[in-house]
Amino acid sequence: MLTLASKLKRDDGVRRPRASNPASDSARRVSVRDKLLVKEVAELEANLPCTCKVNFPDPNKLHYFQLTVIPDEGYYQGGKFQFEIEVPDAYNMVPPKVKCLTRIWHPNITETGEICLSLLREHSIDGTGWAPTRTLKKCCVVVFPNISRRS
Repeated sequence: MLTLASKLKRDDGVRRPRASNPASDSARRVSVRDKLLVKEVAELEANLPCTCKVNFPDPNKLHYFQLTVIPDEGYYQGGKFQFEIEVPDAYNMVPPKVKCLTRIWHPNITETGEICLSLLREHSIDGTGWAPTRTLKKCCVVVFPNISRRS
């Protein structure tokens, strides 16, 4: 089975010859997750409305960030809600982990902040679970409906 990781390894081998020192080769290697995140984080930031803000505690770690949502309409208008998004090493084969850091009463958020949506599950009974074709932007549009409206 051809996977993105194997294709990238094969393309790297065609572009440049193998280094004689395997340790130096592994130091230069960038994971598939990190390559995808560069593009997806830029797309996410470009499409965020003015009511949302992305914060990277460590700018060198694109796989961990916080999203602040300040709704300007609806029941939660005027509230400030923080979400923690962690993208695992096996991304895009597994979904990102999203957690609500702000205590909120919401039917899809538990008391401890876990988001209960089939989109964020690796295996879902209803068939709408995570798929490798989904992106961080799609996740945010579903998890935070206010993001789908551009201000």
